[in-house]
Amino acid sequence: MAGRIEARLKELGNELPQAAAPVANYVPYTVSGSLVTVSGQICVWNGERRFVGKLGAGVSIADGQQAARLCALNILAHLQVACGGELDRVRRILRLGGFVNCTPDFTEMPQVVNGASDLMVEVFGDRGRHARAAVGVSSLPGGVAVEVEAVAEIG
Repeated sequence: MAGRIEARLKELGNELPQAAAPVANYVPYTVSGSLVTVSGQICVWNGERRFVGKLGAGVSIADGQQAARLCALNILAHLQVACGGELDRVRRILRLGGFVNCTPDFTEMPQVVNGASDLMVEVFGDRGRHARAAVGVSSLPGGVAVEVEAVAEIG
């Protein structure tokens, strides 16, 4: 039986992708005590790269926000695995770090990463409010537009 968080995701019209296997020498998440650190997740849906390109050079802010939202769904997929299948164990989203593939003159990184932040608040309510960084970078793996990492507290 699905928990409250899974029900909330469904109510919002979202489903989680499969938790992706790492593509290099790292693990998708680590657990230390009650903290889970989720490695940077790019905007892929079950292995298919989406939102390839740069903000400020063909990728709109709205598309960047959707890319960040997809990164957040991938984070939730890994959190679900870390929690033994029960997202209700997530007590709080503590921090998101967002990386936006953009041109040197693009300055709207915070608005792009809001796509991930908004999803966390929609899903977890006040427990989804978090500290955050949103930075611009010259490139990301596979040329995707956004990558997001996370730290969460679980119980």
